[in-house]
Amino acid sequence: MSQHQESSVLFDEPGPRGRRTIRILNWVAALVFIAVFALLLMRLHNPPDGENQLSWELWKPALEEEAWVDFYLPGVWMTIKAAVLAVVGAVAFGLVFGVGRLIPNPVLRGICAVIVEFCRAVPVLMLMIFFWRGFAFIGMEDASYWAVVLALVLYNGSVVAELVRSGVANLPDGQREASLALGLTRTQSLMQIEVPQAIYAMLPAAVTQLVVVLKDTALGSIIMYTDLLQESRRLGSMYFNILQTLMVAAVVYFIMCWLLSRLAEWLPTRMSQRTSGPTELEPVAPIAFMDASNTVQVAVAREVKELPLGGAPRQYHVRHTGSNSSIQDWRRIRYRQGYDQMHPETQRDSRSLQIPEFLKPKVSGRDERHGQADDRETPGRAGGAPGSAQGSDGNGDGGQAA
Repeated sequence: MSQHQESSVLFDEPGPRGRRTIRILNWVAALVFIAVFALLLMRLHNPPDGENQLSWELWKPALEEEAWVDFYLPGVWMTIKAAVLAVVGAVAFGLVFGVGRLIPNPVLRGICAVIVEFCRAVPVLMLMIFFWRGFAFIGMEDASYWAVVLALVLYNGSVVAELVRSGVANLPDGQREASLALGLTRTQSLMQIEVPQAIYAMLPAAVTQLVVVLKDTALGSIIMYTDLLQESRRLGSMYFNILQTLMVAAVVYFIMCWLLSRLAEWLPTRMSQRTSGPTELEPVAPIAFMDASNTVQVAVAREVKELPLGGAPRQYHVRHTGSNSSIQDWRRIRYRQGYDQMHPETQRDSRSLQIPEFLKPKVSGRDERHGQADDRETPGRAGGAPGSAQGSDGNGDGGQAA
């Protein structure tokens, strides 16, 4: 559906006066934004009390090489490190509890539902503080790091679990009914048929959830986790330019989230190209030498590359897999040898089609009695044959032999 059709479905297409009004409102909004931004720059340049925030002396420490090597890049690494581990754990958590909410056992289904809803309801920052104090109490090393990772796993894992559950619920009922008709149990149907399709469908949404995980790592700075935000605050406290360092960190966050967003947009397109790509065209025998209604024969028959019988390449695609592939290969080879069961007159190798002796039908009834009579007459004929021959040679002995 085009953009024009979508707009016509959602709301009425504006007329000339409506388009003019929208254009005027857009210009007014742009002018207001420019005016507010100019006032903000003026206030930063000449604050009521304090130093000029646009001076190069404050921006230089936030942009020089030492700041990137000692603060920004280590902070980016710690952010990515926590985000990657949290994503892996969240996917595992979501798959386990998402499937758990779909299994037939009501007890396990209820337990999984309570855990998922609890992790979704509790704020991420509260989970981080709770785990941080608990890990510090038992003397665990890197307590802040593991607190951030575990809190992100629980919250985002509950989101992934809901994605799995909703993905399975949105599948057509025919998927489940067909699996049950084949003799699969409900659990086998979930694990082998429904959940793989749900994962495939929810993959773009799961990639979008990576952006949420990456941004939520900034909450770890409250429990002293040395991520990008915490390192930027440390750098700003050293040179008293906290505004400048935070703006640089915001730009870095924007770049990372923008790359993940592009990945989320590119992934569905790539997946659709892999699943709907055309297969290679293969030549087919001319329809004039075949029965057009025999679609199986038309599909499996091939001609050599030169196409000695004429014809044209087919416009549909056939893939032979499974137990029938050997049968289809046999039919294809037989056709190349000249075999056509619908049109025997087109055979090029009649010897390959001769019926073996052991497959010929045996005679019975009257034909069998005639055959026995012929067998009884055969010895006399065989004995008289030499006499006949002699009689013919001796002009009189042949009659005596007869």
